[in-house]
Amino acid sequence: MTTDTKESVAKVANGKTIALVGLMGAGKSSVGRRVAEALSLPFYDSDEQIEQAAGLSVTDIFSVHGEPEFRRGEQRVIERLLEGPQHVMATGGGAFMNPDIRKALKENAVTIWLRADLETLWRRVSRKEGRPLLKTENPKQKLRDLLELRNPVYAEADIVIDSRDGPHINAVSAILAALKEVA
Repeated sequence: MTTDTKESVAKVANGKTIALVGLMGAGKSSVGRRVAEALSLPFYDSDEQIEQAAGLSVTDIFSVHGEPEFRRGEQRVIERLLEGPQHVMATGGGAFMNPDIRKALKENAVTIWLRADLETLWRRVSRKEGRPLLKTENPKQKLRDLLELRNPVYAEADIVIDSRDGPHINAVSAILAALKEVA
């Protein structure tokens, strides 16, 4: 990316954080890292920040303290990150469902929904452990239920980018182009 492109994208974002939202497996972390690199901005994954603050993995936080405590920590971490200088942030899949987090993100960030269909998400998440919400008898049905519940809320994001199979550069390019259009 050229210096002119970096400056124009940063100008469009008005110095705000660029926050990626969406369901687990949408590619928020992997795409977010590449967007941050392209814009020469720091990158933060809110789940990683929660793990550092708690000294436990997300899975362990869920099993030891429960989802409500995880969500409280998630809110504190995201609010703290939003107080800092401009960066790219990948939020956890459930973060945008919290009205207080959603409001803070909408006020202090440009929000981007990485939208993916069920089959794409399932292919991605079924390859990895560490998805506490999918530790159920029928994890694909749980993912389907989450998709139906959350998509209308994710649709409140400022920008919607489809996350499909293929090179991450496709989503990164789409995000950079969309940021330039939001003038």
